[in-house]
Amino acid sequence: MGDNVIIINADKVQMTGNKRADKRYYWHTGHPGGIKFRTAGQVLDGAHPERVVIKAVERMISRNRLGKQQMSNLRVYAGAEHPHEAQSPEVVDVKSMNPKNTRSA
Repeated sequence: MGDNVIIINADKVQMTGNKRADKRYYWHTGHPGGIKFRTAGQVLDGAHPERVVIKAVERMISRNRLGKQQMSNLRVYAGAEHPHEAQSPEVVDVKSMNPKNTRSA
């Protein structure tokens, strides 16, 4: 619980299959018939592409007080720059941890 997770380059997320066009993020405006959605491609091409990664992590953790605390330790940035250089974060290369994490053309 004490460690923070910093994710950079969230705008470079790749999705397999047709998820970019088929995956939908729904919300309701509160008015009758007010259900709306955006596809993952629209969110990634929009002003806040980091929201795709935030929603993915949010839906993987439990929905209770502990999950809320864990989400407060998550920092996601669309580009490579982030304001946490002074804390000297460790780089974890997820791609090299498992051979399944790389694409074979």
